[in-house]
Parts: sequence; C-alpha cells; structure tokens
Amino acid sequence: MPVSPLREPPLLEVRGLVRRFGGVVALDGLDLAVRRGTVTALIGPNGAGKSTAFGCISGVIRPDSGSVLFAGRDITGERPDRITRAGLVRSFQIARGIPRLTVLENLLLYGPAQPGEAAWRAVLGAGVRGREAVLRHRAREVAARLNLTRVLDNPAAALSGGQKKLLEIGRALMAEPQLLILDEPVAGVNPTLAAEIAGHVARLCDEGVTVLIVEHHMDFVASLCDPVIVMAEGRWLAEARFREIADDPRVQEAYMGRRAHA
Repeated sequence: MPVSPLREPPLLEVRGLVRRFGGVVALDGLDLAVRRGTVTALIGPNGAGKSTAFGCISGVIRPDSGSVLFAGRDITGERPDRITRAGLVRSFQIARGIPRLTVLENLLLYGPAQPGEAAWRAVLGAGVRGREAVLRHRAREVAARLNLTRVLDNPAAALSGGQKKLLEIGRALMAEPQLLILDEPVAGVNPTLAAEIAGHVARLCDEGVTVLIVEHHMDFVASLCDPVIVMAEGRWLAEARFREIADDPRVQEAYMGRRAHA
C-alpha cells in the first residue's frame, strides 16, 4: 500500500511478505503499514495468515521473501530478542509467564538492560543494585496500572485466567515498547475484564505507545481500533474504520462467503 507523501512514514511497514509451509501458502505477498500513535486492528477469517504475519514481524518465523521495516530499519529475519530491544514487543495469546515465579519476578525478568547480563558487571557488582532498584520500581508501577499489586507476591500459576492475560501485557510493557503487538488480548475473558483491557490499551496509546492487535472479538475492535486492516488468503484485503469495514462487500465475502457483486 503506498504511503501518502504528506504523512509521516509508518512505524511498521510490511512489504510483499511471503511464507509457505510445505504446499500451504500462509502469506502471499502481504503488504500493510501501521502509523504511529494508532491502535490498529488486524482481522480476518480463520486461516487468513494473521498469526503467521505476527510471527514474521516479531522474528519468531522467518519469511521466505519480502521485508519488515520498523522505525525505518529493516528487521526482516532478525532474532526476536533483537527486535524486542529495538522497541517492537509482542504478547502471546497463551500467557508465557514462568509458573513458579511470582508476578513481581516475572515482570522483573523482562526488564530491559539487566545489569547481570554482562559478566564483568555481575562479578564487580557495578551498577547492579541501582539498576535492580529501577526495575523493581518499574515493575511495581506496571503492576499498579494493571491492577496486579495485590498479587505481586503470588506465583503466576496461582493467577486467574484474566490475571494471566494482564501479566502477559505487563511483561510486554516492562520491555518499554514503541510498538506493542497484542495477540488476542481478550480471548476467553469476561466482558468486564475486556473493557478493562481496552481502557489500558487506550491509555497506552495516549502515552505514545503504538498498538497493533489481532483479535476476533469484534465489539472490542469496534470500540477501540482505528484503523482496521483486513487480511484474507494471506494478503491485505481492506483498511478503513470499523463501520466501513463491516459494510465492505469484499470483507463480507471473505467472512461469510457472500459474493462481492451480490
């Protein structure tokens, strides 16, 4: 999709992405762009290629061809940890917290610039205590904003399903993202928690974090996301506000089998 010369270059741009699994073409020349300061949804029927696209963008899956640009930098095929350090951070539909660690310990695990990662610092203790104090303060701030303070000392295994969803978002926030990619953040949660998560995402956007969401919960998408990008058969199909997307005959055909000319 061409970008208007009057607009700021997109924070994320995917160009001609192709990924095959044996004889199955999961991505067939996918193009999409995510503008800074938006909460963008990526939707599509089952098998459209959304999860594969997320995997290629975040470095979990290497594309066969095409490119992924983040903040003007080509990150195609880079390791997930390098992509995360660059500021593109994703969550997972199934929470990946370490069950036996506490909520606080899980959050600390994902803090950036861990001082103990450098062997010489670990031996000399240079800056370790100071950085640990900063990370602990950050972890408590993240827990407070996600209403997890009262379970900070509980093991992740003891959390409810909804709390695990919030911890997964908290884990991503600890990495201080420019672009946060959320994989079905309200799948399986009750309407009250879905509304709470929507509020968290909206506030993050107000604070300057760009968000890209894959979600099947259309009420959540309609209330929060603008624009909405639709994929079908591994390709970009449409992009607009939710109401326009819902009325688009091409989208109706992709989801429900209606013919676009019907």
